[in-house]
Amino acid sequence: MFSHVGKTRTPEHNLGIASLLSFVAGLVNVVGFFSVQKLTTNVTGHFAFFVDEVFKLNFENAFHVALFVIFFFLGAFFANFMVETYSRIRESETYIFPIITEVVILAIVAIFGNYLIKENPDVIAYSLLFAMGMQNSLVTSISKSIVRTTHLTGLFTDMGIEFSQLFFYKDQFHKRRLIKSIKLRLTIIFMFFVGGVSGGILFEHFGIKSLILGSVILLGGLFYDFMKIQFLLLKRRRK
Repeated sequence: MFSHVGKTRTPEHNLGIASLLSFVAGLVNVVGFFSVQKLTTNVTGHFAFFVDEVFKLNFENAFHVALFVIFFFLGAFFANFMVETYSRIRESETYIFPIITEVVILAIVAIFGNYLIKENPDVIAYSLLFAMGMQNSLVTSISKSIVRTTHLTGLFTDMGIEFSQLFFYKDQFHKRRLIKSIKLRLTIIFMFFVGGVSGGILFEHFGIKSLILGSVILLGGLFYDFMKIQFLLLKRRRK
């Protein structure tokens, strides 16, 4: 799911990583918003607020809002920097450090979130935006830009295009490829929704500590990949 890159990557691998990470993104989106009333998985809204503050000549507020965009950018930069670095050492393990970093960020925010909400809630927004920038960058790199999981605007755009193309492509090869792509995008949208609903339900009982579930799911994905690799190595040795 994570470890397959390049020619070894299949649509099934993309479907698996899309399901896992879009659920986490949906969870973070809702829990983050309920906790600090800020968007924590994308920066489109923040950029609009930034422009609004600039036009009002509220430069201090504009800089404050710009930090939300900057932290998402830094997360994306950091993740891809790690991917490029590790790809020159061991390509199949490029995903490990960014995922572990995201796990740690979500866990820290979950544990200290109630304190931060009282003292400096923007730290929570900065941290979650950094984590989501990392996640989006990582999954984009691994899937060769096929999968994105932290926001839905582009997904609905691409899906609208592909649905329209179904009316024009008559040969079965192109239709099958379009249907696979649509299935992938529908999976991301559905899992983002499920993650959001789960985040809303959990927030009612556990508050910002609900983000622990995101860390657990990501660790579960890493463990699954590790066990699968070990199984394949054992199978090769027996041959």
